[in-house]
Amino acid sequence: MRTHYSPSQYHRRLMGATDQVLNYEGGEVRAWQRRLRRKVRHLVGDMPEPRTSLNTRTLWCRDHPFGTIEKVVFTSEQYCDLPAYVCLPRDARPPYRFLICLQGHNSGMHNSIGVDREDETKPIEVEGDRDFGLGCMRRGFAALCIEQRSFGERREQVQERVSEHGCHDAVMHALMLGRTLLGERVYDVDRGIDYLASRGDADMRRIGVMGNSGGGTASLFSAALLPRIAFAMPSCYFCTFTDSIMSIYHCSDNYVPGLLKYAEMADVMGLFAPSRSSLWRVRTTRYFPSGASGRRFAA
Repeated sequence: MRTHYSPSQYHRRLMGATDQVLNYEGGEVRAWQRRLRRKVRHLVGDMPEPRTSLNTRTLWCRDHPFGTIEKVVFTSEQYCDLPAYVCLPRDARPPYRFLICLQGHNSGMHNSIGVDREDETKPIEVEGDRDFGLGCMRRGFAALCIEQRSFGERREQVQERVSEHGCHDAVMHALMLGRTLLGERVYDVDRGIDYLASRGDADMRRIGVMGNSGGGTASLFSAALLPRIAFAMPSCYFCTFTDSIMSIYHCSDNYVPGLLKYAEMADVMGLFAPSRSSLWRVRTTRYFPSGASGRRFAA
C-alpha cells in the first residue's frame, strides 16, 4: 500500500477537486462582480475606518531632465507612514494623469527614479525597465512611486528578520490581527489616491496603477478593489494561482487565505473588467471628441 506523506501532494489533490464557487460562468457581469468583490474585500482583511489625516510633509524637491521629483511622506494609518516620490513631467500641464508605481521584491522605490537608496543624489543603473517613475515622465505621465510595506525604506528594521525582504514576519503578524499584508498594501494605494486628491493637480478620473512582480500583485488587487482606479498595468504576476504561487515556493505576501475556494486569478482580474456602459464612455471619448456625434463604436 502506497503511503502519502507530502503536504504539497495532498494540497494539489485538494486544488484539483476544488470548484471556485464565485468564478464567472456567464451572465450579468455587474452582479457577479459585486458578489466576488465583496468576498475578496473580506478575505484580504480588516482595514481602518475612519481614515486618519494624511499629515503630508515634503522631504526634498529637485529638478530632473524629465521634469521635477519631490519626495514626500504621508500617514497611511496611525503609526504607519508612507514615503513616496512625486514625479511631474516637464512637458505636461495639470491636471496630470498619474500612475501609482509599485516596485516588487527588490531594494525599494528608489529604483523607480534610478537613485541609490542610501544616497538619493547618486544615480544608479536600473535593470529591466524598473525605473517606473522616469518611464512615466518620459511619456508625459506623472507618477506617484510609493514604498510598499516590507520593502525598501519600510523593510523590517526592529524585529530580527529571517527572510531577505522581511515579508514573512509582517504577513504572519497581519494574519494574527485579521489582516493580510496584501490587503494593507492595497490600502496604501488607496491612501495614495487620497494624497493625489489632496494635491489639486491630478486628473482624478484617470488614475492608474502599475507594478512588477510583487508590485504586479498589489496592482491587480488594487485595480480589482478600488473603484477610483481607471487603468492598470500589472507585470510579471498574472497567471493562475494553481500554476504560480501554489506550484513553487513564493513569498508569503502573495497568499490570501481561503481565496482559491471562491475564485481563480482570472476572476480577480475580472473585477476590473469594464461594464458595457463604461466601454461606451471610453470609446466615445476616444473616437468622438467634444461636440462630435455618432454611435458607430458603441459596445
